[in-house]
Amino acid sequence: MKEKLHNLSEQHSLISNWISELRNVHIQQDRMRFRRNLERIGEVIGYEISKTMPSEKQEIHTPLGKHLSQTLIAQPVLATILRAGLPLHQGLLNYFDRADNAFLAAYRKHTDEVHFEIELEYLSCPDLSGRTIILCDPMLATGASLVKCWEQMQSAGSADKLHIVCAIASLPGVEYVQKHIPEAEIWCGDIDPELTDKGYIHPGLGDAGDLAFGQKAQH
Repeated sequence: MKEKLHNLSEQHSLISNWISELRNVHIQQDRMRFRRNLERIGEVIGYEISKTMPSEKQEIHTPLGKHLSQTLIAQPVLATILRAGLPLHQGLLNYFDRADNAFLAAYRKHTDEVHFEIELEYLSCPDLSGRTIILCDPMLATGASLVKCWEQMQSAGSADKLHIVCAIASLPGVEYVQKHIPEAEIWCGDIDPELTDKGYIHPGLGDAGDLAFGQKAQH
């Protein structure tokens, strides 16, 4: 499935620079820069995904004449998992600015310090029948949240194509997603080799939601 996995840090580019800033414990304290770096990654990956999408030639009238321009046949549906996914989603939306959007709320419900189940609380979704879906989450850790969210989204119709976008993934998480959603094309800013015992990406960057929006109160 290597042809469906894209690690955009395999070759140096601006993405690898932005990823290094997301990881940096000093730079990441600047919340606005942290959010903007996620947004930039969404923009660049959105551009890369656009190259794979069906297009057609359309006659465009300019002030001086006509031109056959290559244009997308259809806009995708952009989906994200609240709240951490919002900056990455915004980057995608900056480029696919006429896209329909879907939002999901999922979280880890711990049974003890190590084990957890994924709880899905909210789904707002357009009809997905025949559509290209871009589902984003900044951290692809175990992959369980993405798989659970995708299973729930399919109640809104049978999509034609699924792209999964993340800033940093773990290799075990990628393998889990590939096992359960083999049709998905996965786009990563970078891939880390392992997870901690508690299921967090190592070395990763910490909690993307907290770094983007502030720490949650503990209940």
